[in-house]
Amino acid sequence: MQSDSNSPSPSYVASSTNSNLNSRLLIPRSQRRRFFFQFTLMTILGWVVGGIVSIALERIILASLASAVASQPQIWSIWIRLLSTMVFAIVFGADQALIVRRYLSGWRWMLATSAGWLIASSVATAWITYIASIAASLNEALTPEVSAILGFLSTISYIISGIWLGLCQWLVLRRYTAGAWWWNFLPSISFFCISLLIWLLSFGQNLIPEVNRTAILYWSEQGFTAVILGVIPAIGLCTLKRN
Repeated sequence: MQSDSNSPSPSYVASSTNSNLNSRLLIPRSQRRRFFFQFTLMTILGWVVGGIVSIALERIILASLASAVASQPQIWSIWIRLLSTMVFAIVFGADQALIVRRYLSGWRWMLATSAGWLIASSVATAWITYIASIAASLNEALTPEVSAILGFLSTISYIISGIWLGLCQWLVLRRYTAGAWWWNFLPSISFFCISLLIWLLSFGQNLIPEVNRTAILYWSEQGFTAVILGVIPAIGLCTLKRN
């Protein structure tokens, strides 16, 4: 039987399907690799720069308002920490926005990331402080089992607080993407990976010379944290489809 000369060839149909799928992706396939490395790099940069700026700001405030801080240390400590976290969140969100602005609103992403990080950090700090106060109220030496339970609860509080960051970012992503509801839980996955990695690093601390142990562990944790906060959201953004 003679085939219909006007019917599209299988290769044309496959090419057309792939083209339509590629056009629906938030990050086109041809740009994924570059986006992944750029987003991860800017996240690491934002983590480092934001940390340096926030620490410098704390020291400047403490030095310039030493007498006031000494009179009311608890109140000033809360406000200084809040301001420091706010500055860090803005720098962190702005660095990511420089990359994602090619695909969605950069200023909205910066605002959502800054607000989400500030809320998540405040909630996690409040819960961890509350758990620490419970431990202090026991007025006795904690057994290893109780210490492990309290540490586990603090870690869970830290992981769950990531939902606030995911929610704020999702409010932006839902304008541009379809089916992005799972993004609400993506930062919690990042926080879980960070907690798991820090836990694994604690097993190898005895292999590090005691003289440099604290510094090596600190910088290792900071480095891996920055990488995870860049890699996991970058992968998530590459899987999203346009609305």
